[in-house]
Amino acid sequence: MNKIISKEHFSEKVVKLVVEAPLIAKARKAGHFVIVRVGEKGERIPLTIASADVAKGTITLVVQAVGRSSQKLCALKEGDYITDVVGPLGQATHIEKVGTVICCGGGVGVAPLLPIVEAFKKAGNKVITVLAARTKELIILEEQMRANSDEVVIMTDDGSYGKKGLITNGVEEIINREKVDLCVTIGPAIMMKFVSLLTKKYDIPTVASLNTIMVDGTGMCGACRITVGGKTKFVCVDGPEFDAHQVDFDEMMMRLSSYKGIE
Repeated sequence: MNKIISKEHFSEKVVKLVVEAPLIAKARKAGHFVIVRVGEKGERIPLTIASADVAKGTITLVVQAVGRSSQKLCALKEGDYITDVVGPLGQATHIEKVGTVICCGGGVGVAPLLPIVEAFKKAGNKVITVLAARTKELIILEEQMRANSDEVVIMTDDGSYGKKGLITNGVEEIINREKVDLCVTIGPAIMMKFVSLLTKKYDIPTVASLNTIMVDGTGMCGACRITVGGKTKFVCVDGPEFDAHQVDFDEMMMRLSSYKGIE
């Protein structure tokens, strides 16, 4: 169990791992995540399941090497074993046929967006996917997104690929040309905040996935506390997805930077 079947580098610090986990693959739905641990004294890391293959009994995880624990995970090779993989955890994405859905992801946030794109498309929606990154080399899963979307718009900060501009530029361009019934956004907190502000202006229901703030993954540590509609919620057990227009993103960003000096 938990054997790494294959490993692929998307970029210098972003790795795709296909991991043996038949029970998780069978039970997982869009929006679910797992907790992984490398080594008996390793830190618990929450990672959204990017995809699963029930026939092969595998799940796919996309990891960005940032801190010590994620670097240890990214350093593992094909044939190595991950000490613990627990899941599926969290609340699955609510999927239904609503019409036209914009799914926008930034950076590594594109990985957890993929199963959501697949599920909304399978439910009969028109899916327009907007991918954003600083530069062309950081755009991931484009081929898979194109296979499951009616249209893919790519935005890069430096204009090296797709259109030059922020993700909000791409989203607003779509909103101005056709009716949008739902928006789903996953990525850095600052990105989700401005996507939310944009869609609120146009009165478009929006869902944000806040998995970046999770630590323990079971609701016990309290590190993923956020305020949604004036009430305290825990991302790992109540989410990771919430009504973006109700999320206090400023509070979330302040808490995400609490240990920046130490890090």
